[in-house]
Amino acid sequence: MAQSLELLLIQFLMPDNDARRQAEDQIKRLAKDPQVVPALVQHLRTAKTPNVRQLAAVLLRKRITGHWAKLSPQTKQEVKQSLIESITVENSPPVRRASANVVSVVAKYAVPAGEWPDLLGFLFQCSQSAQEDHREVALILFSSLTETIGNSFRPYFTDLKALLLKCMEDESSSRVRVAALKAVGSFLEFASDGDDVVKFRDFVPSILNVSRKCLASGEEDVAILAFEIFDELIESPATLLGDSVKSIVQFSLEVSCNQTLEISTRHQAIQIVSWLAKYKNNILKKHKLVIPILQVMCPLLAETPDQDDDDDDLATDRAAAEVIDTLAMNLPKHVFPTVFEFSCMYGQSTDLKFREAAVTALGVISEGCFDLMKEKLEPILNIVLGALRDPEKMVRGASSFALGQFAEHLQPEILSHYQSFLPCVLNAIEDSSVDVKEKSYYALAAFCENMGEEIVAFLDPLMGKLMAALENSPRNLQETCMSAIGSVAAAAEQAFNPYAGRVLEAMKFFMVLTNDEDLRARARSTELVGIVAMSVGKQGMEPIFPPFIDAAIAGFGLEFSELREYTHGFFSNVAEILDDSFAQYLPRVMPLVFASCNLDDGSAVNIDESDEDVNDFGGVSSDDEAHDEPRIRNISVRTGVLDEKAAATQALGLFALRTKSSFAPYIEESLKIMDKHSGYFHEDVRLQAIIGLKREFLYLLIA
Repeated sequence: MAQSLELLLIQFLMPDNDARRQAEDQIKRLAKDPQVVPALVQHLRTAKTPNVRQLAAVLLRKRITGHWAKLSPQTKQEVKQSLIESITVENSPPVRRASANVVSVVAKYAVPAGEWPDLLGFLFQCSQSAQEDHREVALILFSSLTETIGNSFRPYFTDLKALLLKCMEDESSSRVRVAALKAVGSFLEFASDGDDVVKFRDFVPSILNVSRKCLASGEEDVAILAFEIFDELIESPATLLGDSVKSIVQFSLEVSCNQTLEISTRHQAIQIVSWLAKYKNNILKKHKLVIPILQVMCPLLAETPDQDDDDDDLATDRAAAEVIDTLAMNLPKHVFPTVFEFSCMYGQSTDLKFREAAVTALGVISEGCFDLMKEKLEPILNIVLGALRDPEKMVRGASSFALGQFAEHLQPEILSHYQSFLPCVLNAIEDSSVDVKEKSYYALAAFCENMGEEIVAFLDPLMGKLMAALENSPRNLQETCMSAIGSVAAAAEQAFNPYAGRVLEAMKFFMVLTNDEDLRARARSTELVGIVAMSVGKQGMEPIFPPFIDAAIAGFGLEFSELREYTHGFFSNVAEILDDSFAQYLPRVMPLVFASCNLDDGSAVNIDESDEDVNDFGGVSSDDEAHDEPRIRNISVRTGVLDEKAAATQALGLFALRTKSSFAPYIEESLKIMDKHSGYFHEDVRLQAIIGLKREFLYLLIA
C-alpha cells in the first residue's frame, strides 16, 4: 500500500483536475483499510516534499479516528513516536502544525485509556525548549488538546498558568507570544469551574502587552483574538475583571479611535466596551469609567460611513451609538450630563459630521435618559429643531431621527411643545432629501399618535401635506406616509371624518396591488383603512365595507406574512365597529384566522453530517480542525409568522366577544387554539391568548 499511496498523494497535488479526481477516488478506497494509518505515517516522515508530508498528515487526521482501535499496540506506539518526531524534527511549519493536529485527535482516545502517559510531560519539556519552533508547536498543541483531553490538564493548571505567562512575555519570539495568547483563549473556553476561570485575571496585563505589540507590527488578527478572550471574561458569571477592567477599557478605547486600524478590529474593540456596558455596568460605574467611555464614543458618532459603503454592520458610528444607548439604559444619571454637554458643544460646529453627531447622541439616549431629558426639554428641543433647518441633509436627517425618538420616549411632556414641534416637522416632510422625509414621517406618526384634541387645529395643514405626499411620493415614502395618516386619524377621532372619504378612496388603489415590491404598501393601506374606519364609525362605514373586505380577504392568497398580520388587525377593527353585524363575514374570515393560528413556526435546524462517515473524503486539502460531532449550521425563528399568529389570536377573541351567538360554530376550535397559545414560547402570542380566553369566557357566560 505504501508505494501506491505515495504516487496517489503526488498525483492528488497535481494541477490537472482529472488526475486529481482519480487520485481522490483511489485514496478513498485505500482509506477503508486500517493499514492506511502506518502508510500515511511513513509518508509524513519520509516524503521528499513538504506539501506531500502535509497532505499525509491531513489525511491521517481525518482517518485515524475510525481506525485507531483496530491498530496493534506496537503500531500505535510507532504512530505516536513518529508524530512526536515530526513535531520536533520537521523543518516545515505547516507540516509541524498538521502533525500537531493529528496528535490532538489521537490523544482524545489514547490519553484517557492510559496509552500515552508521557504526552503532557513531553509538551511541558517542548514548550521550554531553546528552539523557537518547538516552543511554538507545543503551545499550538496545548490549544488543540483542550478540545479533546481538556480534563487531563486540570491537575496541572497552576504549572500551565506559569508556563503560559512566561511564554506570553517571550522577548525573543513574536510567534511564541502569539501561540501562547491563543492557548490562553483555548483554556479559557474550556475552563468552566469558577475558581479556575478567576485565575485568568492574571493574564490580562500580558494579553494587553502581546496585543499592543501585534498591533504595532500589523498583526491585527491577533488583537482581535485578545478581544475574543475579553469577551469570554466579561460574559462569565465569575468575578473576573477586578481592577483589570480599567486597562481593558483603556486598551479598547485606544483601538476604537485609532483610524489607522481596520474597521473590523475597531469594531471588536467597541464591542468589548458594549459588552461591559451591558453585563458589567456597575463595574464601569465603580471605577469611574463611564465618562471616559462617552468622551470617546460621542465623537465616534461623527465617523459616518460613505454613502456607497456596504459594510454598515461594522460602521463605527453605529457601534458607538449602541454603546451609548446601552449605557443610557443602565446608567442614565451618569450618561446624560456628558452627552448633553457634547451636544451643546458641537451643535453649532463648523464640521457637519459633528453637528450630526451632536443631534444623533440626543436621539440615542432618549429611551434610557427620558426622565432627565424631560427636565431639560426646552434647550434640547432648541438644539434639535435648529438642526432641522441645517443646510446639510445629513444633519437634518439626524434631527428628524431624534425628534422621532423624542416623540416615542419623552411622552407626555413632549406633547406640550406641539406648537413648535408640528410646524417644523410639517416643513421637514417636504424636504428635498428622501431620508429626511422618511424620518420626519416617522416622527410625525409617533408624535400624533399620542395627541388629543390639540391636533384638530393642525388637521388641515397636516392632511393637505400628507395627502399630497401620498399621491406624489415613491412607494417607500407612501408607506411611512400612511403610517402618519393613521396616527393623525387615531388622535383626531371623529374630527377626522371630513378627510376620511378621500383617504379611503386612495386606499382602494393600494389594497389591490399584487407585485411583490408593493405588498408592504398594501399591508399598510389595509391597516390604515381599519384605523380610519374606527374614526368614522359603524353608520358611515357599514355600507362601504364590502369592497374593502373583499380586497383584504384576497390578500391572503399572496403569501406575505406581514400583509396577513395587518389584515387580521383590520378585521379586528371591523368587528369592533360592526359588533354583531360582523357575523356575516365569519364564514369567510374564520378559516383564514384558524390557518394563521395553526401555522408552523418552529425552529429550522440543519445538521451537517458530512464528517460522520469515516470513509468520506471531503476537504482533504484543508488543514481545518476535525469535527467529531455533527454541526448545527443554521437556526432560525420566523418572527414574521409569530407576529401574524399574535394578530390572528387577538382577532379570535374579539370575534367571539362581538358576534356573540353567531360565533357558536367556531368556539370549540377557538378554545383549543387559545389553550395551546396560552403556553406558547413567545410572549406576544401568550398575551393575546390570555386576553382572548377572557373574552371567550365572557362569550360563554353571555351565551
